[in-house]
Amino acid sequence: MSSAPSARILETKLSPPAFAATQVLRDAICERIAASAVKLVLVRAPAGFGKTTTMAQSRERIEARGIATAWITLDRADNDVSRFLAGLGEAVLRLGVEEPRARTPFDAVAALAAHDAPFVLFLDDFEGVQEPAVIGLVREIVEHLPRGGKLVIGSRGLPDLGVGRLRARGQLEEIDTDRLRFSLEETGAFFGLRPHAGDAAAQALPHELLAQLHRKTEGWIAAIWLASMALERHGSATGFVERFSGSDRAVADYLAEDVLAHQPAEVREFLLRTSILRQLDASVCQALNPRADSAAILERLAAANLFLTPVNGGADGDGAWRYHSLFADFLRAQLAREMPGEIARLHLAASGWYESQQRPVPAIDHAIEGGDHPHALTLLDSYAGRFLEQGRMRMLARWFSAIPEHQLREHPALQPIALWATCFTHGPWQAMQQLESSGCLDSPTPAVRASAQTLIPLLLAMQDRHDEAYEAGRLSLARLPTGLPFADSVLLNAMAHILAVRGDQHEAQRLLDAARRQQGSSTFNRMYTESLAGLFDLQEGRLRQATARFRMAVDATHAVSYNHSHGNAWAGVLYAGSVYESNQLLQAEHLLNVYLPLARDVGLPDHMILSHAMRSRIAFHAGDIDAAFQALTELEYLGHQRQLPRVVAGAKLERSRMLLLQGNGPAARDELARADDPALWAREKLQRLPAHELDYLTLARARWEIAFGDARAALDSIDAELHAALAVARLRRVLKLRLLRALALQRAGSLAEAIAEAAEVLKTASHEGYMRLILDEGPAAALLVQRFAHALHDSATARGSSDPILGEYVQRLLQAAGPMALPDGGEPENADAAGPDGLAASEPLTRKEIRVLQLLAEGYSNGAMAEKLFVSDSTVRTHLRNINMKLDAKSRTQAVAIARRLGVIR
Repeated sequence: MSSAPSARILETKLSPPAFAATQVLRDAICERIAASAVKLVLVRAPAGFGKTTTMAQSRERIEARGIATAWITLDRADNDVSRFLAGLGEAVLRLGVEEPRARTPFDAVAALAAHDAPFVLFLDDFEGVQEPAVIGLVREIVEHLPRGGKLVIGSRGLPDLGVGRLRARGQLEEIDTDRLRFSLEETGAFFGLRPHAGDAAAQALPHELLAQLHRKTEGWIAAIWLASMALERHGSATGFVERFSGSDRAVADYLAEDVLAHQPAEVREFLLRTSILRQLDASVCQALNPRADSAAILERLAAANLFLTPVNGGADGDGAWRYHSLFADFLRAQLAREMPGEIARLHLAASGWYESQQRPVPAIDHAIEGGDHPHALTLLDSYAGRFLEQGRMRMLARWFSAIPEHQLREHPALQPIALWATCFTHGPWQAMQQLESSGCLDSPTPAVRASAQTLIPLLLAMQDRHDEAYEAGRLSLARLPTGLPFADSVLLNAMAHILAVRGDQHEAQRLLDAARRQQGSSTFNRMYTESLAGLFDLQEGRLRQATARFRMAVDATHAVSYNHSHGNAWAGVLYAGSVYESNQLLQAEHLLNVYLPLARDVGLPDHMILSHAMRSRIAFHAGDIDAAFQALTELEYLGHQRQLPRVVAGAKLERSRMLLLQGNGPAARDELARADDPALWAREKLQRLPAHELDYLTLARARWEIAFGDARAALDSIDAELHAALAVARLRRVLKLRLLRALALQRAGSLAEAIAEAAEVLKTASHEGYMRLILDEGPAAALLVQRFAHALHDSATARGSSDPILGEYVQRLLQAAGPMALPDGGEPENADAAGPDGLAASEPLTRKEIRVLQLLAEGYSNGAMAEKLFVSDSTVRTHLRNINMKLDAKSRTQAVAIARRLGVIR
């Protein structure tokens, strides 16, 4: 019974409003939207300016030209990533994208980016979306739209979609309030289209009064519409237009109340009672209006275009509608004034109807919104455990935060669930405070007490207090089994992680196996277990197996089975990391748009470091240096705010690496000095922390010595670290250290040894598909790979055979390295020395060319430089050609090296 209402509500989201006879055609705006060759059309204005109508008319015009379109009306529920992606996936299929075969994951964002036929996607009521993860997904859609794709967004405010950048690139068309205002001619046309216009509106409103009304409303369509309704009753001779003021919201309230007061009693009561609903259909409206014929009233209101917008209406009355938000706000306020005692009952009736349709989520929503917390708790008694097992933590946290604590205490079985939800959405600090004040640890109910005790080790570990977590966890393990499968499995998983951090891999694996046996049907614990198993695989160098586990973990908490963008931040960040490692940067960025905000909210130290460092590296690779530094600044701020020194140090280490790649040795060294917290790194040396498997102070110092200091001296440090890593089978770390060893040998001039060392690294890496582990070391690593490729070719020629897997892998590395690799295979030192014979350029460099060189040295791409300098890409290319000619340089790298030698840039 529950599937049909869900499908109908989804259909309302995917259908634009139906055409009404009273609509004024907005030809000029519609043509501008249809003809614009941009990525994004933003239709932005306050409520009541006809955004939705204009977009719907534009859609009809675009479809008439044979271009596929899809429509999504957003609401607050779309702040849930799963809900948003479900609607997006359905809309994408309507654009003509082939539906995936059974069991095949369907990534709607990627499908849009790859779609080769022209299309336009409309997103209406965007202001209702506040969740950073959802906004990030839409930003990604905009960034990666194919040539024939266009996004049209209707919003009351300015969405955080990088519109400044799009505007600078000429990829944004803005339809703002001024453009949407009715002109005087359109106001007159509107009055001419009103019902009975011949005797009440148009004839009774002389041109001067029409002009006066238009001037006072300033073209605000909602106010004009409401005024026209009032004029149908009062007539123009009453002085209504002279008294009318349309400059603020109070006018809308006054007019709406004036109109509402003249509706038939049953219609008026219907409007007020159903104002609590986000979506309307005859069945749910009937539950709130048992004495009325709700289907007939809905059809009547739809036919009169009064107060609500038909979305999927039909003659059989089985349609669905939604109130325009402006009028819904007014109606709810009016309901509170006139029938304050009815609000709770109406919400309870709605809750009961949804409950009868086996839809507990809106049932609980309405119970809470109506202030009927006891009924909400009764429903939660039945469903909260199931939602917990499914990993729907954010929804549970939202509900529990709205329920008074003293009422929650009357349902002791729900208290631990509320704690779990807080832990995995708002982080361990808030959950610990909540635990201490809840009384759960001293609860007379054994199950509540046991569940609370199993939570403590996890909270301590999430706060980076692993030693305390271990001691607390040992006590909790001694109490198992508690008879609480979810809590027991979480404890086993948490202790497996804690023991792995302490280096006891054998015992950690034993507990992980026990957790897998204990988890039962809990999708959340399945996610947790597979995430940890993937981490163990990754430490031992098994990237392919780790990636499969992380993907399985993300899948475990999907609300929608065909897209790998849901799940918990715990698994999502790790999966993004494995995707990043395989050099699928667009997909990694897509995953980070979803999971980085969640990781930030939860506050897991390793996940915060990993996700922000990844975002910074992706931005740096794209040439967006400002965004790269911004990600690290945010990470450092979070570390200070939450008193996590390791997070602060992680930001400084990554900033040092970026400065090193920019060639700024002194600044990179200063960042390392600021990251030097002896106590912190002494603890890290005894632990296995995911964020520091490849990035820790000793390794970072060796990297700096290789680039700017004594490469031979760096070899001693690297060899000591290599010996320690091999002793405990940290094979991924071994791979990174051997790569740095090869780079040190290369820098020291021992090329044969460097190529031999690189050969071992690349052979191992080729079997597992490691890419970024090598590429993230920059041009020096690219040069090393290039040298190995030459040696491999020479060896294969001499033997008459080659390793096809290794050869193909090396070519992929070189292709991905791109301009980092020197085309002639020469030494970076030689490039530094290369240049004109004298110490001056053949022609003086202009100030603009020097600025281009500075940006080039900092790692900016052509497109990023164009945006920074407010010029076109072709202008940047012209500057680069002139620079190469004046400096007698053959590549970007050589130009920077010569400019530094000449003192033109630092």
